[in-house]
Amino acid sequence: QVQLEESGGGSVQAGGSLRLSCLVSAYIFNANRIYCTGWFRQAPGKEREAVALIDSYGRDGTTRISESVKGRFTISKDNDKRTVNLEMTNLRPEDSAVYYCTFGSGIYCLDRHLGSGAGAEFAYWGQGTQVTVSS
Repeated sequence: QVQLEESGGGSVQAGGSLRLSCLVSAYIFNANRIYCTGWFRQAPGKEREAVALIDSYGRDGTTRISESVKGRFTISKDNDKRTVNLEMTNLRPEDSAVYYCTFGSGIYCLDRHLGSGAGAEFAYWGQGTQVTVSS
């Protein structure tokens, strides 16, 4: 059973935009009142890094955005559709990577989730979708 289903991604020239979407399975989404979800990425030869996260706190959730994409990427979620979306604008060649949707049960998003090794706190991962930005 697919737990997290990603869509979007592809190839674009520098300065362009892309939108990623992740459908969270009803089983996972409905079972967790407290959660942190969002997107990591991994480029060849580099460590996996958090890009943007959003949690279930309050009505709209709180967000954590990596400094490397702040002002260019926006994360949002639609609770009714069980989707987590990443709008990426002004893309740069260094944004090229495989992007992974992730879901962490029982946690709110904290600053430490943007740090090295934070992926270990997230139990569910999508298959990944390639984003390629050409100069």
